[in-house]
Amino acid sequence: MSIDAPTSTPVELPAVTRRRLRSLLSPEEIAGLTARSDGRGLLAIVLSWGLIVASFAMVALWPGVLTVLLALPLLAGRQLALAILQHEAAHGTLFRTRRLNDFFGDWFCARPVWQNLHKYRAHHLVHHTRTGSDEDPDISLHASYPTTPASLRRKMLRDLSGYTGLKLMLGLALMDAGILKWTVANDVQKLPQEGRRWWNYPADFLRNAGGMLLTNALLAGILAATGHAWLYLLWVLAYITPFPLFVRIRSIAEHGMLPRVADMFQNTRTTRARAWQRLFFAPANVNYHQEHHAMASVPFYRLPKLHALLRQRGAADEPPGYGEVLKLAASAQAPA
Repeated sequence: MSIDAPTSTPVELPAVTRRRLRSLLSPEEIAGLTARSDGRGLLAIVLSWGLIVASFAMVALWPGVLTVLLALPLLAGRQLALAILQHEAAHGTLFRTRRLNDFFGDWFCARPVWQNLHKYRAHHLVHHTRTGSDEDPDISLHASYPTTPASLRRKMLRDLSGYTGLKLMLGLALMDAGILKWTVANDVQKLPQEGRRWWNYPADFLRNAGGMLLTNALLAGILAATGHAWLYLLWVLAYITPFPLFVRIRSIAEHGMLPRVADMFQNTRTTRARAWQRLFFAPANVNYHQEHHAMASVPFYRLPKLHALLRQRGAADEPPGYGEVLKLAASAQAPA
């Protein structure tokens, strides 16, 4: 049996990683690790949306500064969880049935957080085949680390202030309008505009952003039907403020400050996550990132088992915590 199960979108592993996995895992173990479940995928989506509903209900029942301040990071954490579940769907591991995988992964996970499963899949598979190289399309997310403590604080303050989130939304709008090349990274590439007329821009925006507009209109409509239309503002504020910070922490932990080599056991990091961290910036076992890059065909709920097997066989070390990784990310010396 191949390392990448036939029902997943294939990922071309570097030879060094492929040889190591085959020496560590039996075909039977690989078959068990790569088994998918429609029920587990649906449960993950239901639980994520359930916590979203609970966050809205908390503020509706006890409106106030404290509940709003609690709801914002909870909602942002679930927005990241939806993005991670879209990531699972991009690999074909969220559901066993491909139609369910793509439908739920796109409409219940990607579109509500202004993503597009099919565009993300094409982008993300290049990330997997080019990890550790200058051709990695996501390299701009972590290439600037380590930085100085002051620089990291400024970046995080920009995230929490809404500045990063507003830039994100502007970039997404320009991508959907066909002005910028689509990406989930930080690099900006303008597209040729020759021959385009003014009406092409709104037409392309509506065509590309239609799913986001529809799902967000449904969410706003449901909240309005409960008599709490204003709660939709919390969804937007969460996307603008804590969400970019959580994405930054996740990106730094996954690949920041690691060697530029082909081996997935060296260019990707698994990070130890506490329960509260899983609630915010490490949902859906995304912290087991080394295991995911080594075997992208393993569903997120089996990554802890893969991690345990690799630890038992001496192929993985005790992972650092998020605090240790962020300390390393802020370890550069300021210029004299």
